[in-house]
Amino acid sequence: MSQSLAELRQEYSLGALTKAEVDPDPIRQFQRWLDEAIKAELPEPNALTLATADRTGRPFARVVLLKDCDIDGFVFYTNYRSDKGQQLAENPHAALVFLWLELERQVRIEGIANKVSPSESESYFITRPRESRLGALASRQSQVVANRQILEERYQQLAAQYSDDNIPMPNQWGGYRVKPEMLEFWQGRHGRMHDRLRYRLRKEGGWLLERLEP
Repeated sequence: MSQSLAELRQEYSLGALTKAEVDPDPIRQFQRWLDEAIKAELPEPNALTLATADRTGRPFARVVLLKDCDIDGFVFYTNYRSDKGQQLAENPHAALVFLWLELERQVRIEGIANKVSPSESESYFITRPRESRLGALASRQSQVVANRQILEERYQQLAAQYSDDNIPMPNQWGGYRVKPEMLEFWQGRHGRMHDRLRYRLRKEGGWLLERLEP
């Protein structure tokens, strides 16, 4: 490598994060930061790392896209028979991480994932581009395939079959909503003295806001 990884470092100096300035509701605080990431025209501002675990506790992680965020939680869509779908069926605990490097910000979320209703999945599915709907129908996500040609041929067969654009949502495809129990907002600061504010859901309801050491 041209430079030692140990020598790679960057100072953070764009902002600060205090209890006085954040919203008492962490969902509204997240929406504020997401809006700022969108307005800053960051690439894929709704991209997140989704971490899951199987019944033994073995961890897995991958990047997916956030497609909705409301008082009930954070929604993404996938094939229910995919690796992550099978892991969530065994263990519904999930963690999400959003990283907006250009704003020197990160958000961590922990919660429980449940499938959204078929009607909610259908409402989103019909808004997707034709190619994405065909892809969801063609892909047997996470399954081994001998070569790319098999996928291409299956896709083209489905494109010909549904030439009128009336493409049905696959039974094995849909959304998950992660209902948060913890959200942590991180703002980079000079000298690695970062700001970390954590919201934890109280058993009696409401959120407890705490500052964490960096």
